[in-house]
Amino acid sequence: MTPLPKTYAWLSRMEPLPRMISAALAEFGVRETSGAANTPQILRWAVETGLASDYRADSIPWCGLFMAHVARVAGREPPPGPLWALSWARFGIEGGQPELGDVLVFMRQGGGHVGLYIGEDSRCYHVLGGNQGDRVCITRIAKERLYAVRQPPYVNKPRSAATYRLAATGEVSSNEA
Repeated sequence: MTPLPKTYAWLSRMEPLPRMISAALAEFGVRETSGAANTPQILRWAVETGLASDYRADSIPWCGLFMAHVARVAGREPPPGPLWALSWARFGIEGGQPELGDVLVFMRQGGGHVGLYIGEDSRCYHVLGGNQGDRVCITRIAKERLYAVRQPPYVNKPRSAATYRLAATGEVSSNEA
């Protein structure tokens, strides 16, 4: 795993983390291969999640694939059609105010984007996801793009699953594809 930026280093010291956050952080820093080649790890996620017949190259948007992998590792069932980001609006249970580990679904030109809530500032959500700048990372996404908040179906919700107010540092993503 690539080390977390200092801004988010607090995540590595927090116990217990929601399982989907732990699973996503284990992949932090994985990058898409540019050009005709593919990143073996991303293609492995497609095989492990049973989506290899629909996902064959990392040049295809892969935020939904990443989330399907994370859900599977965390013992959660992805929604039907998990490669489509907007399908994640049917995952788990409806959430209200986002909390650490909640699934956030966003609108973008040409489709959607999906990732996990880390925290927020006054204008943006800080989102851990795949295919953000062609890698697994944390990025800021404008709150007005939010389409749905979905909470994993917890049996025992970890106490770290809370709302976190963060500094408004870093670029704001405008298109994650």
